[in-house]
Amino acid sequence: MKKALMGLAAAAMLMPAVAMAERDGATVYNTKCLACHISGVAGAPKTGDAAAWAERMKPGMEAVLASAKKGKGAMPPMGTCMDCTDGELTAAIQYILDNSK
Repeated sequence: MKKALMGLAAAAMLMPAVAMAERDGATVYNTKCLACHISGVAGAPKTGDAAAWAERMKPGMEAVLASAKKGKGAMPPMGTCMDCTDGELTAAIQYILDNSK
């Protein structure tokens, strides 16, 4: 029994981040995106700036996601969320959009 529990614990530690529950948009935004997007640091479009976000969204969510993954201007690839999944990045972008109307 003890060996089985130790094996399960070891397997859980080796589990990739993708297998774990995804963070929601608010969580990702508040822990990874807020620092730049709340103040507009280095030209980051501010959360709440409907016009700036409408312009960025013209090519669609997939293009904005690709830009976030690649990096844009002073924003490094993946922003500051190197462990984010595509779903988490998309949720963070949607969170910003929902708060920029």
